[in-house]
Amino acid sequence: MAHAPDAPVVEHDEPGRRYVLRIGDDEVGELTYSTGADRVVLEHTVVDESRQERGLGSQLVGYALDDVRAAGRRVVPQCPFVRAYVERNPQYADLVD
Repeated sequence: MAHAPDAPVVEHDEPGRRYVLRIGDDEVGELTYSTGADRVVLEHTVVDESRQERGLGSQLVGYALDDVRAAGRRVVPQCPFVRAYVERNPQYADLVD
């Protein structure tokens, strides 16, 4: 399914250990992580200041959590934004260590 040119798209940049949020050709956010055993440590979420307050960070974190779940791994939410997102979205509580 094609996306509108200005629709946000999240991609997993596995070599870079990050999830990237793009709008068109612009990278407007990222969520960095590290891994160990069956855990994914979600370290830091950043969204371009000019695009904050639009739900983009939540879209980025939701995508990452769904991806971790699909891989059968657990999450360590080191990032305060990720911790707050999980508290607001209890369907992800079972992923958290």
